[in-house]
Amino acid sequence: MLNLEGVHAYYGYIHALKGVSLKVEEGSIVTLLGANGAGKTTILKVISGVLKASSGSVTFLDHDISKLAPEKVVSEGIVQAPEGRQIFPELTVIENLQVGAYTRRDKKNIKSSYQIVFDYFPILKERQDQLAGTLSGGEQQMLAIGRALMAKPKVLLLDEPSLGLAPLIVKDIFKIIQEINAQGTTVFLVEQNANQALAISDYAYVLETGKITVEGKASEIKEDPKVLQAYLGGH
Repeated sequence: MLNLEGVHAYYGYIHALKGVSLKVEEGSIVTLLGANGAGKTTILKVISGVLKASSGSVTFLDHDISKLAPEKVVSEGIVQAPEGRQIFPELTVIENLQVGAYTRRDKKNIKSSYQIVFDYFPILKERQDQLAGTLSGGEQQMLAIGRALMAKPKVLLLDEPSLGLAPLIVKDIFKIIQEINAQGTTVFLVEQNANQALAISDYAYVLETGKITVEGKASEIKEDPKVLQAYLGGH
């Protein structure tokens, strides 16, 4: 469904991605693991069109999207909930959700999308008229995911959704990610919480200094000695 093939990307003279190839199959949850600075967010930027690859290809449903502007990528059905939430604090919850639906052409169906978001996140319905900046960290993360869902993604890109959240909230967020996937949305998950991410994923990649070093079924990656030591607290 979504393929990166031999992708190189730079920030100025810094070679951030060094020939990255990965695949996200339709209907799956795929996780990308890696330490800070490995290039995980850079991969999401390349997929989203925010950063252009210097070489290699990004294809979605068999056509090249590597030259598309970010808003065109969203229109194609690839939508990101970015790291650090990046909601609009001065807007209400409902206004933030409206922003998520901005690129949609099927305006008459937007109302039903609100209901889908509120079914996943009932607290957002209760707080729909509240300023987003006054929400808790967990609620802001729910809003960021809800805003992305308003664009009706075929592939949902999630960048560190558990970052800075209490363990109980993290558990809820991962459960909802599974529910979103079960309803037909493919998920590409960038996450440092390896235990939780691998528990819900079908396939996983490990990125180190801009290169994929390990890949495989999530259940097998959990047993990989290198991954155990680096990300799962094993020996």
